[in-house]
Amino acid sequence: MLAVFLAGCGASGTRVDGARDVGRAFEQALASRDYGAACGLLAPETRTQLEEDEKQACAKALEEQELPVPGAVNGAEVYGRQALVHAGGETLFLSQFTGGWRVVAAGCTPQEDKPYQCVVKGG
Repeated sequence: MLAVFLAGCGASGTRVDGARDVGRAFEQALASRDYGAACGLLAPETRTQLEEDEKQACAKALEEQELPVPGAVNGAEVYGRQALVHAGGETLFLSQFTGGWRVVAAGCTPQEDKPYQCVVKGG
């Protein structure tokens, strides 16, 4: 996943703000335990994968994940149609769809000399 980000180039402030806003909305939804709203911000493939893995509806499945405590969004980087949003001690990965930015992976932490380890991710 990281290679996709490194292959792109920087983006305009508007696109960075859009990714940051979705990351912030996702973190706020988790903080307020509004898992339905958080699910609405997941990419379709991520939502489907979560529901298939947990064999239950997205909101209930997301509630049961061991996601880091939601934190303040403190940065975003956009590369083409992909973005990283840094929130507290985790990183969110987003992709831009026709309807806007969506979270493709959440609860991600870097691993020394390895790809990020993510709690929630698409297949």
